[in-house]
Parts: sequence; C-alpha cells; structure tokens
Amino acid sequence: MGVRPELSGFVAGMTWGWTGVRGTWTDEAAAESMRLMVERTATTWTAVTFAALQDTAHSTTVRWRDAPTVTEDEVRHAIRAARALGQRVLLKPVVNCADGTWRAHINFFDHDVPCEPTWSDWFASYGEFVVHYARVAAEEGCEMFSVGCEMVQTDRRADEWRALVAAVREVYPGLVTYNCDKYQEDRVTWWDAVDVISSSGYYPLGDWENQLDRIEPVVAAHGKPFVFLEAGCPSRSGSPALPNDWALPGEPDGEAQATWYREMFATCAARAWVRGFVLWDWPAHLYDEQDAPTDDDYCPFGKPAEHVIAHHYRAATPS
Repeated sequence: MGVRPELSGFVAGMTWGWTGVRGTWTDEAAAESMRLMVERTATTWTAVTFAALQDTAHSTTVRWRDAPTVTEDEVRHAIRAARALGQRVLLKPVVNCADGTWRAHINFFDHDVPCEPTWSDWFASYGEFVVHYARVAAEEGCEMFSVGCEMVQTDRRADEWRALVAAVREVYPGLVTYNCDKYQEDRVTWWDAVDVISSSGYYPLGDWENQLDRIEPVVAAHGKPFVFLEAGCPSRSGSPALPNDWALPGEPDGEAQATWYREMFATCAARAWVRGFVLWDWPAHLYDEQDAPTDDDYCPFGKPAEHVIAHHYRAATPS
C-alpha cells in the first residue's frame, strides 16, 4: 500500500479497556475513565485493547464475534473517543483462552497429524479476526496496529506470521507491530516483517540494565523503532521483584509500584532507542479514587505511580 509510515516522536501510551467486556465501553463510566487517563497521566497514545476467546490452548477456533468480547461498534466507539481526546491510537486485538490458560501456551504439533488440531486451522481463524480489525483500524485512522501479543509458542511459526502481516498490510496502511513477551525479544526471527519492534517490559527491579543490554543488539540489527507495548507493576508489596505476576500475594503498596516505575523510566531514558511505552493498564470502569490506597492491581489511578508517569510523559512530550 505504498511507502510505509514512520514512528514519530515519543510514545507516551496507556492500555485502555482490557479485557474488552461487552457492554462496558460506551457508557458514561467508560468515557470518564478515558478522560481521566489522558488528564492524569499525560498520555499521547491510547491502546484500545480487547480479547477474543478460544476454548483452550489447543482449540483452533477464535470466537471473536461472541460475547463477552466487545462488539465492532464498541471498538469503533472507543477509537473515536480516544481520538476526540487528541490521542494517537494503537488498536490491539488479543486472543485469550476461555479456560484460563495463558495465550503464550497456544500450541500445536509442528507436523500435521490426522485427527489432531493444526497450525493452519488456527492461523486461518486467528487471521480472520486480526485482518478484520486491521480493516477497522484503517477505516478509523489508527496510527498503529498490533498483530499479536505474547504468543510465545507461536513465535517459531515465522512463515505463518509473515503471511498474516502481509494480509494485514493489504488492508491497513499504518504502522504494524507484534508485541512479543518479556525475554523473547532476541528469539523472534521475523522482526523484519513489522515496522515497530515491541515487547512486554515486565522486568524486575534491579534488572532493567541487564535486559536493555540484551535487547539493544536486536534493535540495532534491524534498524527499527522499539516500544515497550506493555509495561507495568502491581501496587503490591513484593511485586517490583516479579511485576508480571498479577496474582503474587502481598499487601497494597502504592510506593512499591512508584519505585518500580521510577527505575524503569530512568534506565530506559538513557537508551535513545527506547521510543516509548504503552503502560499496563487502565480499565474502562475505574475504582473510586478514595479506594486507590487499598487497590493492589496494575492501574495507577490515584496512586503515587500516577504522578511518576505523568511527570515522565510530560517531560518526554513537551509539546
């Protein structure tokens, strides 16, 4: 579709609306949530993010038209709401397993076996879902589109991913990215197929320098912009040491979350190749702000981390 666009400026982003529950994206609470996100954290990018379901990690049908997943109309509504607030938009459709298995474990035999589910069947269903929303992203003017998120066991299927990216490009003219999982940046072999390299930056406090040292050669080798398409830490004691564990036991601790954010921003600021963040996360329906001290999830609303994020984003996007 002609010359590809380039990523301009710093991505000061937040993930909004996860998991995309039908009936929760178009009411007044959702509108207020998005408004507060932009106002409080100084975002310039909103990731409109939602999940479709397949039954298990070995199912080949993605039921993206079915509840509880948000409808296409709700997705379009959220995109337009973000744009009305002056945001650039990343559209990020994701697949989850209905039985609770993490999507990273979606997997099939490398060689087809009669009566067993196959990669080709899964990619056909998943691809229908992704290409459909790539068309929506094009029609709504989204600046970036993610073809997948944390699909670790699928990462080795480079040919299928290249074909899917090519199908997306047939209908979508904007920036295309793939959100690999933490620790996988140097394992994906098809970064040349996308425009922006991105990953989930859930790295432990004290380990950011080591991980950035590992990622930097990958970015340099491909000469493409890099963004942490997810990054965050629960406001919970102990979470800075294991920020990807959303179920880690611990007491609510807003300062622990803020400390983690300070280190992430400080270490990444010294690496010019880190072009921004899409933080995790900001729900469509917020808790009452007075309950922020007892909320121990990722959302920074009303917590010390909110101020840390806003300070960094305003400094990175002075205009």
